[in-house]
Amino acid sequence: MSAEGPPPPAARRGRPGRLQVSARTKTGIALLHDEVSGHAYDVRLKLTKEVLTIQKQDVICVSGSGPSANHRTVTLRRQPVGGLGLSIKGGVEHGVPVVISKIFRDLAADQTGMLFVGDALLQVNGINVESATHKEVVHLLKNAGDEVTVTVEYLREAPSFLKLPLGSPGPASQPGSGASSPLFDSGLHLNGASSNTAPSSPSSPVANKPKYEKRWLDALSLPLSMARVSRCRAGADTFRSSAIQVQALHGVSSGPLQFHTAQERADWLRMVSANISDLMLRNMKMANKCCSPCDQVIHMGWVSERLGGAGSSQTFRPRFLALRGSSLYVFISPPVSTLDWVRAEKTYHLCEVLFKVHKLWLPDDCWAQASLSLGLQDPDGGDHGPFCFSVLVGHSGSHVFSVELGSELAAWELSFQRATFRAVQRTRSKTYICSGQGDTLCFTVDFALGFTCFDSKTKSVLWRFKFSQLKGSSDDGKARVKLLFQSLDTKQIEMKELEFQDLTAVLHCIHSFMAARVASLDPAFMDTQSIARRYMYSS
Repeated sequence: MSAEGPPPPAARRGRPGRLQVSARTKTGIALLHDEVSGHAYDVRLKLTKEVLTIQKQDVICVSGSGPSANHRTVTLRRQPVGGLGLSIKGGVEHGVPVVISKIFRDLAADQTGMLFVGDALLQVNGINVESATHKEVVHLLKNAGDEVTVTVEYLREAPSFLKLPLGSPGPASQPGSGASSPLFDSGLHLNGASSNTAPSSPSSPVANKPKYEKRWLDALSLPLSMARVSRCRAGADTFRSSAIQVQALHGVSSGPLQFHTAQERADWLRMVSANISDLMLRNMKMANKCCSPCDQVIHMGWVSERLGGAGSSQTFRPRFLALRGSSLYVFISPPVSTLDWVRAEKTYHLCEVLFKVHKLWLPDDCWAQASLSLGLQDPDGGDHGPFCFSVLVGHSGSHVFSVELGSELAAWELSFQRATFRAVQRTRSKTYICSGQGDTLCFTVDFALGFTCFDSKTKSVLWRFKFSQLKGSSDDGKARVKLLFQSLDTKQIEMKELEFQDLTAVLHCIHSFMAARVASLDPAFMDTQSIARRYMYSS
């Protein structure tokens, strides 16, 4: 996620757009995937301005002096109509415990007030059933007599399929296997078969007995300051289109959170991103208090760097980018102190960096031109994403980064333009050693004067042209470039051929200086050059 200092022009003018997202609070239910067991269980999310809290259900004792809520021993009296009043699912043969999956209203289990959907059976009449099969537990409960004592423990991380309502569709049992599916409900709410034929009385409340309730309890709090939200798995960072994952600055992760609909996922992604961006902006302002005016942080935030070539499987690794002063910083982890700025993995001078809205990676692994789909939204309101951009650096190197939202891509594009233009205005000129016709020369790109070539020894000027006189160029992709200038007097085209040690850096520098020169004369130039924002607003 990222945050930017000055608002974009459209936002300042009150133009409707998607770059401004205010901090939000939200609660909702999600499925949290345990990637070790492969199971998913329900959690409740609470989003505030500064924290995402993950809550898990548990049963707690709210009154009375009963034993720990972790283990409850409850006595049920089987009713002639309604039996024990509950259904169970699971079993050791399925790799899951036997869990209460349904409690029927006003029947025996419900009347106790001490049993809940999600309770795992530990004992039945003193017999341990933690390693029992589904069939064994059903047999034991049906033949336990009119009074059945069960010991249970609420399973906070019960697989979601164990809590499905009665009658929910599930995989069928294997023919002839003798074992039911873990989704199969065994109802113990019909007339119970008992050795005692006399009707038993309903379960009755016991005076001063402890009272239990099922509640959502905080399990994990993730500070959003400098946090990262992504649809990639942390660590492996392979793309996961159906879930999001939040990782705090200190490394603690939410795990993959999946939602019922794509719209819900998109809403949560945008809201969490908005709050992270607000906090990032606050951190950026605090950092700038310790920086000189020429060394201000313009923009910073998390991105994912794409690894592997175009023909290989796409994997990503998280990186933190910062535009500060005249440099682009690439970090493995965010800088949280002044000393951290010297620990950047890579640093590039912005005058020699070329930002490019690259391509858009669609979920079906197809690459499409950004001009076709950038900024458009799915019919259900979800963002396409991830949105990719390239940062081309010297020696023909490049990085391909992605962000999750189109608004983030637009913010990075605008910020790179602003940071580069400011870097050019501060630098004013860049000089490179080159060779021409066997001589060692110096080539200068100057914000005010344009292009100048002079002898490296005598310092005598060999030729000079304004930016407006450059009419074309060509290069061999290695070291040699041909620059075509038009003479102001004769209107003839003059060709100047030079060789550079790092031609890519020189060409990027020329591009940066010329763009900054035009922007200084035409304030609307940045708006016309913004691919990302143009498509954001048009959509």
